[in-house]
Amino acid sequence: QVQLVESGGGSVPPGGSLRLSCAAAGSIPSFSTMAWYRQAPGKQRELVAGFTVTGNTNYADSVKGRFTISRDNAKNTVYLQMNNLKPEDTAVYYCNLRPLLGGPNYWGQGTQVTVSS
Repeated sequence: QVQLVESGGGSVPPGGSLRLSCAAAGSIPSFSTMAWYRQAPGKQRELVAGFTVTGNTNYADSVKGRFTISRDNAKNTVYLQMNNLKPEDTAVYYCNLRPLLGGPNYWGQGTQVTVSS
């Protein structure tokens, strides 16, 4: 089992910044990727940013240039730095761990991000 614990959500005005953290614990598969997803009310969950199998990063078009995903392998932690936040970024943000050799995806409990004036 893998546990993903997110933190760092909150409420900010437009143009503000937040940094999300996701700490993984438990039996973490040796080969896996991690990513951030979000789900706004009435919408499907969507990929925000993630690491590819080769270790590169990919981003949703809507967040390119504003969000940065990074990781600290020693701490089994992934971060999402979000700058110049917009009201349309308001959503519950979820951390995801996907084993590359099969097995279930793991999800965190989600952290709310609200961007409002």
